[in-house]
Amino acid sequence: MNRILAILCLLSAILLTGPAQADPTDISAASRSVVRVVLAAKDGNKVAFVGHGSGFVVAPDKILTNAHVVEIARQESSVVIGIIPSQGGTSYGGRIIAYSPSNDLALIQVLDGGRLPPMTIFGGPVDDGADVVAIGYPGSVDRAQGLDLDDLINPMSPVKTTGTVSGGRTTKQFDTLLHTAPIASGNSGGPLIDNCGRVLGANSFGSISDGNDAEFGFAVSAREILNFLRKEGVTVGVTATPCRSAAEISEQERLRETAARAQVAAAKAAEAEKRDRAESKLRTSISQDIIAERENRMAIAALMLALALLAAGGAAVFLVQGKRNPGIGAVGGAAVLLLGAVIIFLSRPDFSEIDDRVAAAMTDKAGDNIPQQISASASGNYRCTINPQRSRITVSQQDELLLDWADGGCVNGRTQYGRDGAKWSRIFVPNQEQTVTISSFQPDSSEFTEERYLMGLDAMTRAREIRAKYGNRACTTDIKALADIEDMVKAIRAELPGQANESLVYECEKAAQ
Repeated sequence: MNRILAILCLLSAILLTGPAQADPTDISAASRSVVRVVLAAKDGNKVAFVGHGSGFVVAPDKILTNAHVVEIARQESSVVIGIIPSQGGTSYGGRIIAYSPSNDLALIQVLDGGRLPPMTIFGGPVDDGADVVAIGYPGSVDRAQGLDLDDLINPMSPVKTTGTVSGGRTTKQFDTLLHTAPIASGNSGGPLIDNCGRVLGANSFGSISDGNDAEFGFAVSAREILNFLRKEGVTVGVTATPCRSAAEISEQERLRETAARAQVAAAKAAEAEKRDRAESKLRTSISQDIIAERENRMAIAALMLALALLAAGGAAVFLVQGKRNPGIGAVGGAAVLLLGAVIIFLSRPDFSEIDDRVAAAMTDKAGDNIPQQISASASGNYRCTINPQRSRITVSQQDELLLDWADGGCVNGRTQYGRDGAKWSRIFVPNQEQTVTISSFQPDSSEFTEERYLMGLDAMTRAREIRAKYGNRACTTDIKALADIEDMVKAIRAELPGQANESLVYECEKAAQ
């Protein structure tokens, strides 16, 4: 058993040291938050294209980009800013609300009531050689496609290029990351992300070789971005949890389950061996008891037979002497002794009883070893703590949560969960966010999990349409309502990608009353 656990630990360590591979669903989720920042000059009814860059959402109504992208809009009142999302069919106006040329950052307020899915910024250290992805709208691609202004103001997917980090550099008095992901004019202000889709920096400029686009890119570091946003009072999602691939987590869970099954099998084998030893010892003891009991009964039967013969002899003497009554009494005594001897002899235990006695004794022994447990209800207040080794954390930073669970699936006195195999689950499809969350609780193991899917606009719309068919059920014991919740979970789950962007595993303990 110790060898199995040692092998599991070794394999887990190997997995944890390997770099996380980029997951297409994470890159796709990050792309939802990247926008094209278009600048156009208005002269009456005429609109002239001035230029464009990229940006990314840091709050539902705020875009971060480079200061040099929007510089002309500060200088020329006739130049307006357009925010073109990567999905959907609506574009928005923009207004500069913060401008910092010292570190080439600017903040744009989205107008016209626009709300977009924000990105999470990675606040931890970035290793040399780490894989990165640059996302944006390079002008060289637009020119190759022959796009005009009408095309540029329509939502379209951004371009994604991959590379590696070549180190941190201090350039123009601010921190940057040097990387090899290809960028070009128009990428400025777009995010540089890790394999889990978290922002490492904002692409700012590139090295120039023979007048061509950049061979190396420089991105304003996350540290600069966080300081800038903090000064502007913008609350942004931040995490410092290292990126781990979904495949790594799945493999680790597989190893954990394999080890758990091996542990159960070893425990069963040990228990069976213990039972076999006990049964063997018991069989020997019972066999000896039966042999002794047989010999004792046979000896008693022989003694009674001898006494019966003596009584019969005495009866004969009495009858010869003419003593009729004592003779008849002696005959009766001899008959009783003879009958008793026969009965005792025939009732001696047979060797075939050994198996039956062993089985009965083992059953009684097993019953005595079963602890007398009172069936306890799972209802109660739980304090749940995240297990980072079993979780894939990409955008969250919640290490603990409180859970009020009631038998029957009512959570926190207001939200009804439905049966989902061995656990209870509820799926959440918000109206404002582009995130679907499946929350589950397994009472027998006191384990709470959250799976988060960062969805595209079309997929999110389909999920909302499904949810609308079932309504939003509060706590209930109605069988039809519980069945609806189960069906809703199944129906929306069928629309989700095969892999969640984030999977959180919380281990729960009942809180003291």
